[in-house]
Amino acid sequence: MKRSNSGALSALVNLAVWLTGVLVSLAVGFGMIDKVLGVRWIPISVTVFAGWVVVVLTLVSVILAIIDRAQ
Repeated sequence: MKRSNSGALSALVNLAVWLTGVLVSLAVGFGMIDKVLGVRWIPISVTVFAGWVVVVLTLVSVILAIIDRAQ
């Protein structure tokens, strides 16, 4: 019985960590797109492009994680 509770707790912690990572990635990506977050010595157009890359890759990883979990 203790093993299943430990497994469930571990799964819940993993979900929380994963969800936090997704939210932080999206916040940073959209901050870069909106020119709120910048990187020194890198032109703003490159930063905006990098923001879009972060957002798209985050959304792709979410979709792939859902597909992988459904299998």
